[in-house]
Formats: sequence, structure tokens, C-alpha cells
Amino acid sequence: MALADARARHPDIRTADHDPAADCACLDAVADWCDRYTPLVALDGADGLTLDITGCAHLFGGETALLQQALRALLRQGFAVRAAIAGNGPAAHALARFGGGDSGTSSAPIVPPGGEAEAVRPLPVAALRAEAETQAALHRMGLHAIGELADRPRAPLAARFGADLVDRLDALLGRTRPPIAPRRPAPLMTAERRFAEPLTDIDALLATLAMLAGDLKDMLEGRGQGARALEAAFFRADGQVRRCTVETARALRDPDVMARLFRERLEALADPLDPGFGFDTIRLAVLRAAPFGTRQETLAGRTDTADDLAALVERLAARVGRTHVLRFTRRDTHVPEREALALSALDTGALPAWPRRREAGAPPLRPLCLFDPPQPVETLAAVPDGPPIRFRWRRVVHDVVRAEGPERIAPEWWHAADGDLTRDYFRVEDARGRRFWLFRAGLYGHETMRPRWYLHGLFA
Repeated sequence: MALADARARHPDIRTADHDPAADCACLDAVADWCDRYTPLVALDGADGLTLDITGCAHLFGGETALLQQALRALLRQGFAVRAAIAGNGPAAHALARFGGGDSGTSSAPIVPPGGEAEAVRPLPVAALRAEAETQAALHRMGLHAIGELADRPRAPLAARFGADLVDRLDALLGRTRPPIAPRRPAPLMTAERRFAEPLTDIDALLATLAMLAGDLKDMLEGRGQGARALEAAFFRADGQVRRCTVETARALRDPDVMARLFRERLEALADPLDPGFGFDTIRLAVLRAAPFGTRQETLAGRTDTADDLAALVERLAARVGRTHVLRFTRRDTHVPEREALALSALDTGALPAWPRRREAGAPPLRPLCLFDPPQPVETLAAVPDGPPIRFRWRRVVHDVVRAEGPERIAPEWWHAADGDLTRDYFRVEDARGRRFWLFRAGLYGHETMRPRWYLHGLFA
């Protein structure tokens, strides 16, 4: 109703502006908190969640204990909750929203296996979540409950309302089990600790992570794998969840190294980890793994020095982030600015590249410093297609005393952009001994009548 009418009936009514973005953020926060019960949590509309607790209920003392624990915790956080447990998502959704239960822990229905058809029969046809026109047509036909609809033959219903209505009805009756789409991919393996009293000490938290890393080591050894990405989830007693992820440059099993990486990561957080009222659950999960290969130690008892480099990369990435620790790899191309590709140092896979051969004692073919993009310069040449004898760069004139070239590089036609021209590169040296890498864009008289010059790099 209109706000004025509502205030006339209830003068003390409290109102707030509708904020859909804030509602979505709140639901996402509740979904993150529900990860403590199962990794398969899916959004159900704008105000609901579906949890697949298959194989998880025994960890909490059974389905009844799990449901009561979740409801009590959400009620303490200030939410009004309706819940149900059934054999599939649609049946649980219908029972929770139309089954008559309230926010208490005692009236939430739990359907035994195979009992969905009997449990949903009294529910209204709105539990099908069909379109409004379909629901109105069902009411006009005198069909108001799911049981009345279930007793009708399937063929006339499909002919009148389409196969979608029959599929929804079969899902409610437990004849099919539609899969859910979880918000987050399920981790490969997890280890967690729950605390009767919330944990507030950071040192105790790190010690717990070390113990969880030891549990993961046994799991990884059983699979012959090592962790490449790990995530620690900290569930606070007030419902907030903090997650921290570290990645490794090698397949890792050592619990001490895992704990050290998380310590580095937590110490480098811009927003420090706040225990608040304490953490009642801590989980460590392996998000990505790789085969773990053993290495032969040397006579001195040391393995390959690549492990030392990988350990350094892991610590730096944990402190400053994976995008700030880079390595370069070569690509199969002859265009200078495309030859080198910067990748995260945690990515060990290399792109294929053709080897470049250079005679011993020959000058370098490419400068150490490249400009991106190449910087335009003004030049003076004896002939249009010859080397420059003078050029101006950054308002400074350089007289060329030596020049080598040209090295002609044609555009790559298979992915060249419009306007790409042939380049003639020259290695030049000015009167003060400084060496530059210049190129002329465009063949004179063929591709353009006014070739332009650019400075692409500086030699050491």
C-alpha cells in the first residue's frame, strides 16, 4: 500500500529505502557464512539459499542438529529464517516458503528420503514457481494444491501448459533431482577445526593453520599431488567470513612452508584480520593441485637450487601479490614488442619460442630497453630509404657517426591491425658514443610517400 496509508494505520511503522545492491551483498555474506556447512551453496532467488548437504550432515550430528544449529546462528545474527531439508532443491524450496514453518528451530520440516511426494501435496501451486499466467490458469481450472495437480494425467498438462510445468512438478514430487549451481567451485580437499569457544588470538590461529596444513599433507600424499593454490577461510562468530589465498610456484606439501606463506600473507594484508568476537571455525582448502615429483638430492644433501628460487617467489607473491612478481618468456614472433611476455612468476608453464642464435662476439640484436609505444623522432637522411644522418629526440639533436642496417621486419599478416607497415631498423651511434635503435615505418614509394621514424630502444 501507499506509505501514507500505512502510516495512517500504523503511526509507529519504520521504513527504509529499498537498496537491491545492499540486499545482494547481504545475501552473498550469508552464503559465505553457510560455507561452513557445505562447499555447495547456491543462490535461490533474491532472498534464498540452497545448500547441498549430501555427505556433510554427519559432521554436525545429523540433519536435525545441522538445521537447528544453522537456524539458531542466523537468528542470533538478526535474520528471520525459514528452512527445510528435502531430497532435492525444488522440494526444499517449496517446503521452506510454503510449508507453514516459521523462524523457530522446531517447525522447520525435514523430509525423509523418498517422502517428497507426500510432503508437498498440501502446498499451493505457487510452489511450482511457474509464471503468473500459468498459476492463474490453474486456479481457474480448480487446481489449487500440488496434490490436485499431481493426480492429473501428464499428457493433458503438458499439452496445455508445456513440458516445463511437468518438469517442475516432477522435481517437487522428488522424481527428478535438478542440480544446483554453486557460487564457488568445490575445493579439491579441505581440513577444518571448529572451536567450542571462539578463537581470538592470532598466534593460536596461525598454529591452527599449521595443524590443518599437516592434515592436508596426508591427503596430498595419498593422491600423489602437491598444492599449487591454498585458501584459508576464517568464520567469525558474528557471521562474517574472511578468506585468504596463497599460490605456490611448485607443487607443495610441506606444512611449515604452507604456514609460513599464510603468515606472510596475513601480515601483508592492507585490511588486517580482525577476530572481532572470535573465529568459531577455520578451514584450509586446496584449490588447485599438481603432480608431486620427487627430486634426487646431491651428495651435499641439497636438492636443485630451483627450490630456493621457488621459495623466494612464493614469499614475495604472498606479501605483494601474484601480479607484482613477474617473469618474462619469449614468444614465437619477429615483432620486437611482442617477443617478450610478462607472466606471473607463479605460473610455471612457458609458451613455445623459437631459439635465436647469435655468433660469439657479435653485437646484440635487440636493446635492453624498449619503449612501449615507440617514440616518434625527427630525422634527416641522405636518401629517403637510407639510414639517418641526424635525428632529434626529446628536443636534443643527435649526429649519427655510425649506422648498421637495415633489418627489415614485415608486419604479421595473420593478426596485423589495419595500418601496420613494414619496418626498417637501424642501429646507430651518435658522436658521444650513445647507441640507439631506430626504425622507419613504411616502404618509401610503395606503402607511403612520407615514412615516419621512431626510436624503439636504447642499447647499454
